[in-house]
Amino acid sequence: MRHYLFICLALFTLFRCEQQPATETAKAETVAMMGSENGLSDVWYQGKAEVNTYDLVQNRYQDQHPGEAVLIFVTEDFLTDEHVKNERYQNPNSTGVLKTNYLRRFTTGFYDYSIMTSVFTPVETGEYPHTMKVTTSVQDWCGQAFMQLNLEGNRYQTQLRSYFEQEGDENDKVPVAMLEDEIFNRIRMGPEHLPTGEIKILPGTAHVRLKHEPFDLRSATATLDPYAGDEFSGTDLLAYTLVFAQTERSLQIVFERESPHRIQGWTDAYPSVFDDKVRRTVAKRKETKWMPYWKQNQAADTTLRADFGLRGF
Repeated sequence: MRHYLFICLALFTLFRCEQQPATETAKAETVAMMGSENGLSDVWYQGKAEVNTYDLVQNRYQDQHPGEAVLIFVTEDFLTDEHVKNERYQNPNSTGVLKTNYLRRFTTGFYDYSIMTSVFTPVETGEYPHTMKVTTSVQDWCGQAFMQLNLEGNRYQTQLRSYFEQEGDENDKVPVAMLEDEIFNRIRMGPEHLPTGEIKILPGTAHVRLKHEPFDLRSATATLDPYAGDEFSGTDLLAYTLVFAQTERSLQIVFERESPHRIQGWTDAYPSVFDDKVRRTVAKRKETKWMPYWKQNQAADTTLRADFGLRGF
């Protein structure tokens, strides 16, 4: 009997190791049925990520600086109690999320910046209507800062770890509200659900770090209209615009009307932290591909960077 149990256990372990991607795929297929009610088509459940690159001009200090941005969208399974990726499939508290990884790299004169934001938004919006987690890290040659939001009940628990004296280490709570950081995900899941009119919103975590502002609830006017400008190319584009009157800020995200609502670019105009002049950040899409990029990590795969117009190191 012991020998039989050992064989069964061994076979189960072998099957689980070999079939882990299949297990995730099976789970994703279940989530896909939920996600289809929230604007996510089957294209999101084929074991690939959508990788987008953008030419970036970043508002920083008292100038606009050249750089690049990368937007990666992918579905995965997420533990609702631990707020991490479900990798072992032993915890039943799991749901599917659409994840954004948003990277920005730009130079400021002699030295450079690197910013990354990750956003985890459940696709089963009926049961989980709010984004569960956001993390942002900001590095430059002076120091670094890290900010994290975790959904707990009707509040976001916030953590800030910063190099700067006036920020330092902070822990706080803010009421649950729409997050600027989740807008990309909400567009992909169905722009018709974006709120319009006078709204309350929590600002982008990277934005408040660059501006050294508190993370607090703000008022904005939101509109969703056909894109009428000529800065972004494409046909049948929509523009979601937020105007923050109190901070003289205007954010516009331009995307394709048709699913999967590819993000064509964005503009973000606001006064610098160092003066009152309003300058614009502009990002324009260069390339988009669906790919399992996490498998393309060998030296020979470096050639793929040229396809996306990514800079070397």
